[in-house]
Amino acid sequence: MAGKKQFDMDTALDAAMVQFWRAGYADTSVDDLSRATGLNRSSIYSSLGDKDKLFLRCLDRYTARYGDRYDAALAGAASDPLAAVRAFFDVTLDRIADPDLPDGCLIAQSAMAIPVLSTAVAAHAKEALGFQRARLRAALKAGRLADRDADAFAEHAAAVNQSLAVMSRAGASRAQLLAVVGVTVDALAHALRAPGRA
Repeated sequence: MAGKKQFDMDTALDAAMVQFWRAGYADTSVDDLSRATGLNRSSIYSSLGDKDKLFLRCLDRYTARYGDRYDAALAGAASDPLAAVRAFFDVTLDRIADPDLPDGCLIAQSAMAIPVLSTAVAAHAKEALGFQRARLRAALKAGRLADRDADAFAEHAAAVNQSLAVMSRAGASRAQLLAVVGVTVDALAHALRAPGRA
């Protein structure tokens, strides 16, 4: 059929997302994206946008895909906040353990690359980090932690989650990552047992 695109948009975006995830924004060229997607440069520009626009689309795709999984993990926070936070970390640990995916986290890598990102892309990366803190904060408040404690634990858990991604890229074992998660979950368990919590 005349004018019909000869590629699957979802497949191309996934391939581009994995390329950015594996190499980072700065070290991914349009030629790298061409090789990853199987599209020539002109097709990338006409169908997917320039490098910044494509990166934003990939970041949104990644944020939505894993955001949905984090939301599902935290859905039971009102009745069992500790189990919900464990499930939240399990989403990250399962992603890290998946041999078909690059190590690390596209959002964490993007945050570390903020000095070389355009203003718009840097703002988008910061916003993606903010989503994670916000979903944790809402879950912990639903779990009846006082506002101040929920805010503090949300910041801490989001930071730990990003550090797991960085540690995995540096070769940390699953046992090491689980130990890091364990410290956070134990601290949260202590806070949840504290008398007078909201």
